[in-house]
Amino acid sequence: MHIPDGYLGPATCGIFYAIMLPIWTMASKIVKKTLSVKQVPLLAIGAAFSFVIMMLNVPIPGGSTGHAVGAVLVAILLGPWAACIAITVALVIQALLFGDGGITAMGANCFNMAFVMPFVGYYVYKLISLGSPINSNRRVIAAGIAGYVGINIAALITGIEFGLQPLLHHSASGQSLYCPYGLNVAVPVMLGEHLLIFGWVEAIVTAMVIKYLQKHSPELIKENEVKL
Repeated sequence: MHIPDGYLGPATCGIFYAIMLPIWTMASKIVKKTLSVKQVPLLAIGAAFSFVIMMLNVPIPGGSTGHAVGAVLVAILLGPWAACIAITVALVIQALLFGDGGITAMGANCFNMAFVMPFVGYYVYKLISLGSPINSNRRVIAAGIAGYVGINIAALITGIEFGLQPLLHHSASGQSLYCPYGLNVAVPVMLGEHLLIFGWVEAIVTAMVIKYLQKHSPELIKENEVKL
């Protein structure tokens, strides 16, 4: 799902940086107010977990990759704003040190994986698990569904971003200057891989970790009950 350099036009990249700057600012302020001292190490662990799981990626035709992210799990445990910070840190390190995702596309990658995915997944989880006890199986199911929905919405948006480039940036002859694939190719490829494969990986990992924590550290789930 990482977008490399050269696949989004300068205007598109600039728009997503402009969108993410106030989001990063707000996330920093909210996390400072809501995250307790003992949860700070968990934020670092969440970023490390996301970094590792995203490195296990598979190339997708069209120039991107498919992989699990871990953003919904971090959002469930620490809140979506904290997840935004954690996933952003992981994405920045990947781009700077490993070339996984472009610097110019950092705003778009963070919008997709550090903003859309954790927020969508978090509220899907909250909706399905509403009113259930901490040790309820409904929370495990909710976590799995939230992970699946979150990553696929992010993949859909990534596909749309790719697919719009030939319409937004092209030569006088109609040749695309950046991503060469239109919506009819980019969206099915991006969404199909995640619906069939990576969404299930995200769902299983998220559900299994919540199930484990219910038995061994239920306080980690309970502490996030009031976070927005």
